[in-house]
Amino acid sequence: MMRAMSATIETVIFDLGGVLIDWNPQYVFREVFDDEEEMRYFFEEVCTAEWNVRQDAGRPLAKATEEKVKEFPEYEPAIRAYYGRWEEMLGGPITASVNILEQIHARGRHRLYALTNWSQETFPIAQERYGFLDLFEGIVVSGQEKLIKPDTRIYHNLLHRYGVAAETAVFIDDLAKNVEAAREVGMEGILFQGAEALREALMRLGVLE
Repeated sequence: MMRAMSATIETVIFDLGGVLIDWNPQYVFREVFDDEEEMRYFFEEVCTAEWNVRQDAGRPLAKATEEKVKEFPEYEPAIRAYYGRWEEMLGGPITASVNILEQIHARGRHRLYALTNWSQETFPIAQERYGFLDLFEGIVVSGQEKLIKPDTRIYHNLLHRYGVAAETAVFIDDLAKNVEAAREVGMEGILFQGAEALREALMRLGVLE
């Protein structure tokens, strides 16, 4: 639930993957595997989401890859493809959401930041590819912080670094646990469930008209 509008929203903080940027490893692994069941096994037992998150928290990609190859030598080519072909997992901007970001920026009434769980080694690829990232005053990347959402310390890092008062900020993320953590530190939180719903939520908060 959204809190009552007791404080004016001055700062909007976006998650990136799943909100503004489409990222999906299946774009690569549908080519690597002929069988959907084997691909599902690979993601559930080999290169799991939890494994990828450790790289988002700062573990070197090369170290993670070599450890996983030793554990599952029969999947070595696929494991090496995970970060070797990582750029192909980027599906492009989520246009409707980016349009909202651009509208907020054009109005010039709110500070804009991003808070993302992302490897510090792969994030420069996104920065080079997506010009709209330049609209943010600052971007806090988990791999650089060695902290990941929903650890509340990474939210505090952003607030302190940029002088943002939590009660005047709204955070947007596609994962409920990350939104809840933002609320724990005193921010408004919006669970991203599509651009239309996001626009309506931001209008209720007075960020958009």
